[in-house]
Amino acid sequence: MSSSRITLASLALLLASGAARAEDAGSVGSVTKLPIPRFVSLKPSDTPMREGPSKDHRIKWVFKREGLPVEVIAEHEQWRRIRDSESTDGWVFHARLSNRRTVVVRPPKDPKANGEQRLLKEENENAAVVAKVQPGVVANIERCSKEWCKVSVEGYSGFIRKALVWGVYPDEVIK
Repeated sequence: MSSSRITLASLALLLASGAARAEDAGSVGSVTKLPIPRFVSLKPSDTPMREGPSKDHRIKWVFKREGLPVEVIAEHEQWRRIRDSESTDGWVFHARLSNRRTVVVRPPKDPKANGEQRLLKEENENAAVVAKVQPGVVANIERCSKEWCKVSVEGYSGFIRKALVWGVYPDEVIK
């Protein structure tokens, strides 16, 4: 007969994982009372993502880009379970997150686009091109309508279709 032992850290991880599943359904965080899921961004570079909600858990990944958008999918005390644009998830200490809204540019579906997305002067596919941005570029959100976001990046400001970025929900409007 084998016996199993559950450590406090393991129990916390199990409880937090259960909370993550419940919160994924579109509720509010148990700590902040803010919507779950929700988008935020990373504050400092060199932000460690851990396997569980404490410093006792192993580091899975270290983010190196300040401002990168991430999605908060659960909360546990001072920790937030996040997911990045590649669907990698883990736990980050709350102080390493910012409410500043950003997006990351997706690769184009059209192979003729040379890996770039167009930033336009107006919310219109035929508008003048303000700049071309590479996949992976992080841009600040100024506002979003149902289909478009006005973003700024490296001194340029313009419109990009929501479907071409990650970091904003399809039906989300930001003023």
